[in-house]
Amino acid sequence: MLAMLELARNASRAFWTPDVWLPPNVTWDDVAPTPRNNYADYRHLFYPLPMALVLLVIRYALERFCFAPLGKSLGIKTSRAKKATPNPILDKAYGGKKIKQKQIISLAKQLDWSERQVERWLRLRRAQDRPSTLTKFCENSWRCLYYTYSFLFGVFILWNKPWLWNINNCYYNYPYHPISSEVWWYYMISMAFYWSLSLSQYFDVKRKDFWQMFVHHIATIVLMCFSWIGNLTRIGSLVLLVHDCADIFLEAAKIAKYSNYQKICDFIFVIFTILWIVTRMGVFPFWIIYSTLIEAPKIVPMFPAYYIFNSLLSLLLILHAFWTWLILKIAYNAFYAGQMEGDIRSDSSEEISEELNGATTNNVNHTSKPNVRQKQN
Repeated sequence: MLAMLELARNASRAFWTPDVWLPPNVTWDDVAPTPRNNYADYRHLFYPLPMALVLLVIRYALERFCFAPLGKSLGIKTSRAKKATPNPILDKAYGGKKIKQKQIISLAKQLDWSERQVERWLRLRRAQDRPSTLTKFCENSWRCLYYTYSFLFGVFILWNKPWLWNINNCYYNYPYHPISSEVWWYYMISMAFYWSLSLSQYFDVKRKDFWQMFVHHIATIVLMCFSWIGNLTRIGSLVLLVHDCADIFLEAAKIAKYSNYQKICDFIFVIFTILWIVTRMGVFPFWIIYSTLIEAPKIVPMFPAYYIFNSLLSLLLILHAFWTWLILKIAYNAFYAGQMEGDIRSDSSEEISEELNGATTNNVNHTSKPNVRQKQN
């Protein structure tokens, strides 16, 4: 036991050595926070954990007392009309999992039902498990509110910062970069939000890209922690700003869809798609990642944490590429459905909607135009 503890201590010392996390000839004492320099303090990384719980309390209070009444006033349904008739045998077999055809045949014989009756019961039972439109409306309203706040707050605090207008200022005089109080709050609240998403993801509306979103949240948290420890908060603040912009319109499009304002949803979705491509596949790789890969080595001597940081940025870019493909697929199918005048089946449309439900960040559900949807239904 003592040997294992000693091994863990040695591994920790090797991992946190300044040779890994700081430029050559810089020690932890050189960047230790004091009242005079106000450098990042690694102990502050524990603050977002209780703050995440506070955000969850605020979220559920707003959902219950603000977003839910608003949704009901807009005529959004709280539950589905049809429910499966209770059946102990089928309930036990169902258990929330997909049932194969062989099991359906066996259940039909056991109940003296037709296979069609069993399949219909299973469809109704699956529909029961899906969250109500009001639940999804409340979730999206919370995220839309947060991303709007975060983006506006980010613009407000970074507007007069030199590194917003010349990204090379992220590297000049590095790592001696003090953190202002507003940037501190920007970081802490952002980390708390992603911690809250990582926790709530297990009981929120389930998405098809659950694991991609989980990886995204964890990678974002790790990236923010590493940038905080390594005093890379300037470039980190730019990454946060770029990521929040398009998400506002993503959530707004879903809110409009659930409120049955399909034309508004389509319009916002167009804005979202343009902003997503410009920020996630344009600004992020060609401004931020380009600067960390090409410009930074010209100004700062390289060190191992630099490669860790860039690897995490590259991981986010890969996830962005995956979601961009989904978004473009949804946009194409929406346009194609409009041209086909409703020839696409309603369950196909629903499947496309659910695919979009994950796109960063989270679901879009606006796959077809109003006249098409009416004909499908």
